Amino acid sequence: MSTPEPDRPTPRKPRAPRRAPAHVAPPPPPRPTLADEPPLICRLEREVEEAFRPQMRAALEQKVAAVAGECEATLPACPACGQPMPRKDARRVTWLSRFGRVAARPARYCCGPCGQTRRPLLDALGVEPGRLGGSLARVLALLGVVVPFELAARLAGLLLGVRVNPMSVWRCVQRLGEAGGRYDAARSGYHADSRSEPTHVACPPDTVVLGVDGCHLGMQVRRRRRRFTSPADRRVPLPPVDAERFREVKTGVLFQGHERCEASPGRRSVVRRVVVTYLGDADGLFRRLWARLQELGWAGPHTLIVIVGDGAHWIWNRAAELFPRRCEMLACWHAVERAWEVARLPCGEGSSQGVRWAHRLARDLRAGQVEAVIARLCTLRPTSPEARKKLADLIRYYTENTARMRYDEYLRLGYGIGSGAVESAHKQVVHARLRQAGMRWSEVGAQRLLALRIRLLNGEWDHLDRLRLVPVAA
Repeated sequence: MSTPEPDRPTPRKPRAPRRAPAHVAPPPPPRPTLADEPPLICRLEREVEEAFRPQMRAALEQKVAAVAGECEATLPACPACGQPMPRKDARRVTWLSRFGRVAARPARYCCGPCGQTRRPLLDALGVEPGRLGGSLARVLALLGVVVPFELAARLAGLLLGVRVNPMSVWRCVQRLGEAGGRYDAARSGYHADSRSEPTHVACPPDTVVLGVDGCHLGMQVRRRRRRFTSPADRRVPLPPVDAERFREVKTGVLFQGHERCEASPGRRSVVRRVVVTYLGDADGLFRRLWARLQELGWAGPHTLIVIVGDGAHWIWNRAAELFPRRCEMLACWHAVERAWEVARLPCGEGSSQGVRWAHRLARDLRAGQVEAVIARLCTLRPTSPEARKKLADLIRYYTENTARMRYDEYLRLGYGIGSGAVESAHKQVVHARLRQAGMRWSEVGAQRLLALRIRLLNGEWDHLDRLRLVPVAA
C-alpha cells in the first residue's frame, strides 16, 4: 500500500509592486479676514463722542466768555509804570483744546508811553493764541515723555481723537519741561539759603540711603547756532553746543532704610524712592538732593545719611560738605566688577579658575575681610604689563576705600550693599527714553525732558497742573 504524499502549497504568483499613491497637496489655509465693522460698543462710544464734542466745545467757550467778562470789569495796570492801561481792541484768537479749536475775543490793553501790551483773559487762562493749551498740552507732554515724539503724535490721534504733528508734541514737552526746570532751580535756591524753613515731620527717619551714580548721554554737535528770524523769537536763549559728544547725567536716589523688602528669594526691591537727576555739574545735583531731603523732612538732626557710590571723588567730597552724620559705602557690585577685570586677563574669559578666584574674593569682601583680600592681592605676580597695571589699580582702589567696604556691618544694620536702586533709575529715567537708537540731544532739550520724566516716575505729574506753560523758542 502506497503512502500518500503530503499536500504541497500551490505556488502563488508574485505580487506586483504597489504603486505609491500620488501625493495630494493639502488645501491652502484660509486667508485671514477682518470683521466688516468694529464691535457695536466701540461704534456707540465713537458716535457719542462725535455727537457731544461740539457741545463740550461750545460749553467751554461759554465759560471762557464768562471769565472774559470778569477780566474786563477793571482796567489792568501797566507792569512798567503802574498806570491803568486803556483798551485798544478785541481781536479773535483761537487755540486747540481737548474738545477742538476754541475761539474767543480777548480785550487787548496798551500803554502808550511804555509800549506795554496785555490781554488779561489769556493771562488768566494760561494759553497762547494759536498754540496748544490746557489739559491737551499736558497730555501730549505726557505722551512725549514716555515715547518718541513721532509715536506720541500717533497715540494722540488714537487715544484723544486729536490730530497733531510731532513738532507740536515736542513744543509741549519743551514748554512744560522749562516750567518744571525753573521750579526745580527755584526750590534748590530756596533751600540752599540758611534762612529757609524745612518741612517738619513728627518722626524723621533714622536712616536715609542715598545712591549716586552717573551715565552718559549722546549730545548734538552743531557747527553753528540755530538762527531766528527776529529777536522776539528768542524767548529762551539756547546755549551753544560744544564739541563734547557725550555728557554725564548724574542721578541720585533717596529712600528710607526700612523700606527695602525682599520681593523674591535673593532679590530685594525698594517700596518707595525719590529720584533726582541733573545734566550738569555735581554741585547742581547735590543742591537738588538737599532740597528734596528738606521738602520730605528726611534731614533730621539725628538722621544718618548712607551714601552709596562707585568710588568717584566728587561723590564723597560733596557728601562731606552737606551731611555731617553720614556713612560712606562703596557699592559691592563695583568692587567685585574691578576684581573680574583682573581675573579675565591671566585666566581668559569664562575660565573656571578665574571664576573660582573671583567668587572667593567676593565672598571674602561680603564677610568684611577687606584687609585679607588686599594682602592676598599683593602676593600675586602677573606676567603681562597689562595685568600688572590692572592689579595695581585694584589694590589702590581697595586701599583708598577700605573704610567704605565694611559689608558685613552694613548687612547687619540692614543698609544693603548694592547700587541696584540707582542703576534701575538710570535705566528708567535715561536709557528707556533718551538713549534709544540714534538719539542725540541738546543740553536744554535733555534737561527739560528729564525734569518731566522724574516727575512721572516719582508720582508727581499732577504738580505740573499748577505750573504755567512757558513760551519757548521753536
